[in-house]
Amino acid sequence: MKNITRSQFLATVAAGAIAPLARPALAQRASPGIDATAKTVTVGAFTPVTGPVPFYAILTRAADAFFRHINENGGIRGWQVRYATMDDGYEPSRSVAVTRRLVEEQGIFALVAAVGTATNVAVIPYAREQGLPIIGPIGGASAFFTERHVFPLLPDYGWSAASNAEHALDGLNLRRVALLWENDELGRSAKRGFDKYMASRGIEPAESQPFDVRATDFTPQIRRLINAQADGVVMFGSNANLAAALRSANRSGYSATWFAPFFTADPSTYRLASNLLDGTYFSSWLLPVGGTEPAVTDYRSAAARFAPNDPVGVFGLNGWSNAALFAVGFEKLLDSGLPLTRPNLIDAMEQVTDASVGGARNVSFKAGDHRGTRREGIIQAKDGQFSLVREFRPYPAAAFDMPG
Repeated sequence: MKNITRSQFLATVAAGAIAPLARPALAQRASPGIDATAKTVTVGAFTPVTGPVPFYAILTRAADAFFRHINENGGIRGWQVRYATMDDGYEPSRSVAVTRRLVEEQGIFALVAAVGTATNVAVIPYAREQGLPIIGPIGGASAFFTERHVFPLLPDYGWSAASNAEHALDGLNLRRVALLWENDELGRSAKRGFDKYMASRGIEPAESQPFDVRATDFTPQIRRLINAQADGVVMFGSNANLAAALRSANRSGYSATWFAPFFTADPSTYRLASNLLDGTYFSSWLLPVGGTEPAVTDYRSAAARFAPNDPVGVFGLNGWSNAALFAVGFEKLLDSGLPLTRPNLIDAMEQVTDASVGGARNVSFKAGDHRGTRREGIIQAKDGQFSLVREFRPYPAAAFDMPG
């Protein structure tokens, strides 16, 4: 027999005792993680507290700040959220083991805002076997978009690269647009979308140059851009890569309009690039982290309270927003009046349409199509700040199809 906690046992007994009078959500035995008596739902995540990227734990602390903030403000329709997290060292095999522990020892209802692309992909088979919903995996794998139990916010990087190219061509009337791409899955995804979009326009990229993620000198790539007379450069890599490329361009006297992905629209990039970052554009599914929208100001104030040692930036808003996705789905499940089960949460998530989720907008899911974020805005860096300069609009149709 499966072990259950005392509170889960009491919840089950209580639900059975009052079944004739109960709301439908309490009339049947709920899934693990549901304590109907205390009105508490337990969710969990793996996170790299140790390993090669411990700073990614910022994402988890921001997700935790979201749940602490919402608990202080009445919860989700009166339900409190317990957020259980465990270190996986950013190792996919450990991620699977940690998820098993979260399920068997913590009895989680869903995996929420778990960190990493490869780590989340590794967990998919076990989660599928358990019927465990994966809500807001913080990664960018195409596998997330078609799995019935997985609901991602982050877009395919190819769609974002296409949005950058669209703004370069139509928003700024540039004509010689090049791509610099990190030579891994992140960069290759960007390249697929960029190439597809440019081909749909009948435009040959001015240049397309890969680089190693550890690159600190982009002089060879900049020379190629100069020779190609590129007036716009879409760069898909880390904020350190972007800063290094801008420094190399500055040393070479090369002037162009630069574009980059959402996760580099962060104060940390200014610390690396200084005023060389001014003028750079970013395709972004997130609102600017310095904006005045209530969801963003809530993030900044809660992060200052609950994660005071972490920088306020895109990483934090990303984690906050992926946690907020669970709140949107669980609220929809509660409103449905259906039993609080994992399958019904999955069904409820597939009813989310054009929703505002943390710093994201226009989020939708439907059966067979879990693309989530379906629009991006354009943010620009200027004088140390990030501002929305083009409102959110759908991804270019040529790139926004189901990855295959």
